[in-house]
Amino acid sequence: MFGFWFKQSQRDAGWVRPLVQTFYAVSTASVDVLWQKVINLADVSWHPLIASTNVPKGLIPKPGLIYRAVTRLFPFPIRIFVEGVLPQEMLSVRIFALPGIEERVTYRVESTVCGTQVSYSVNLRGWLSPLVWSIIRPHAARVAVELAQAAERAEAEMLLPAHQRRKCPDLFAGLVIMVGVGSLVWCQAQGAIAI
Repeated sequence: MFGFWFKQSQRDAGWVRPLVQTFYAVSTASVDVLWQKVINLADVSWHPLIASTNVPKGLIPKPGLIYRAVTRLFPFPIRIFVEGVLPQEMLSVRIFALPGIEERVTYRVESTVCGTQVSYSVNLRGWLSPLVWSIIRPHAARVAVELAQAAERAEAEMLLPAHQRRKCPDLFAGLVIMVGVGSLVWCQAQGAIAI
């Protein structure tokens, strides 16, 4: 008896085709640095869709891990289930946000001739998927780029000496200060500025 209802509900949901989209970005950061950003589920400050998680710092994701997250778009928590992990290559999760929608997300990191390529794939199924996709698509399109940029900033910060990391956490601000001081010294040497 229940089999009939299950088959019927599958037929009714079949009219909505799954939405599948993959977004790519190329980064100058190494595979190791990018992978560390992907698996650091405690720090999602770079993520355009997820604001925070309840994952303890240092926890390495493994298949079967279930954790909670809060999105930037809606104030209610969602559950995320880690489906698969291939170290240094792929992290696949399933997101449970609303009834009537099934979302799978896959992050892939691979080394290429041009740099390190990161991809963010979204697979939405269910009768609510067109509505949800229309809301999250602009943010999902930025995930790969934001991840690549966060990894590049982390790698640049690692190259700074320890005393500079504490004094000037923003690399761009540090460059502006150095250029400004250098210009002032040059102007003084030319006699353009009298102090």
